[in-house]
Amino acid sequence: MSNTSDVSAIAANLVPENHRPRFLPRHLGGLMLKGEFLVYGWLEQLSKDYGGGLWNYYDLSNGGFYMAPCDDKRFKIDVSGNYFSGEMSADAAGIVASLFAQCELANRYADDKLINQYHWLRDFAIEHAESDLIMSAID
Repeated sequence: MSNTSDVSAIAANLVPENHRPRFLPRHLGGLMLKGEFLVYGWLEQLSKDYGGGLWNYYDLSNGGFYMAPCDDKRFKIDVSGNYFSGEMSADAAGIVASLFAQCELANRYADDKLINQYHWLRDFAIEHAESDLIMSAID
């Protein structure tokens, strides 16, 4: 008997430019603008290194999604609520900001889809190369 599992890793797929207009409506419906601004706002609140710019959108193979700055630089993230301070890639910083935003939406609207999206992104974050930093930031 084998103890190995057939569970595959969750894949993040960059959304092509021509599919971006449908990305947020598909994931957030009527809350798309609120959700988008929450993600930007969370990163602005968590990192003095963030000053706006272009963002990438990612669909996850498990049904989730996230947004991340289109940047090669690293971001210092400070979370006063849990005393986390650390430096991470733009991708990881985007995951953190997306998790905070999705958590806020799920708590505010208590919608099953919003709650699931948070958990789907968190499942992906656990597998991410910078999972220790991400999990510490959101803890």
